[in-house]
Amino acid sequence: MRRILLALPALFAVLVTPAHLSAKGNTIRITIKGGDLTVPVEISDPAVAKRFHVWSGPGTSSNEAQGLIVDWSRGVATPPKNRPVYEIWFLTTRPDHSTYRVSYVVDPSSDEGYVYLPGKADEGYQDNVWLIYRGLEGEWFHAWDEWKSLAHPLIAKAEKK
Repeated sequence: MRRILLALPALFAVLVTPAHLSAKGNTIRITIKGGDLTVPVEISDPAVAKRFHVWSGPGTSSNEAQGLIVDWSRGVATPPKNRPVYEIWFLTTRPDHSTYRVSYVVDPSSDEGYVYLPGKADEGYQDNVWLIYRGLEGEWFHAWDEWKSLAHPLIAKAEKK
């Protein structure tokens, strides 16, 4: 009986851990809006959306060099001035606080993209850090090449001409 009582905490940890890890959720839709778009761009193909996982990069256990839509390995960046700013919303399968959002700027002369994580004074900050606190909020970063190759043609097609 004593062995069973001693084993219960270990069994509990094994059973609870997978539930906690899966509680992060998956990205199921990405919406790009604002800037010069005539209509929002929706990326709802699950196979595409899941490649841009909210819980990747700094502040995560895996700390990937590229994740979400950011090339974290390139560090902080400075976007060009006087360019349209797009809002990108990542809808996840979380039942609460299901949306993570960033701002995005495209430099058409270099085809470079820039991603801004909302800082403390910015709209979206509270919801974002409720999902994941990276410790890099309030900064601009270079976009990940995989994101640029997907998003830039979609943005160009939906822009006001």
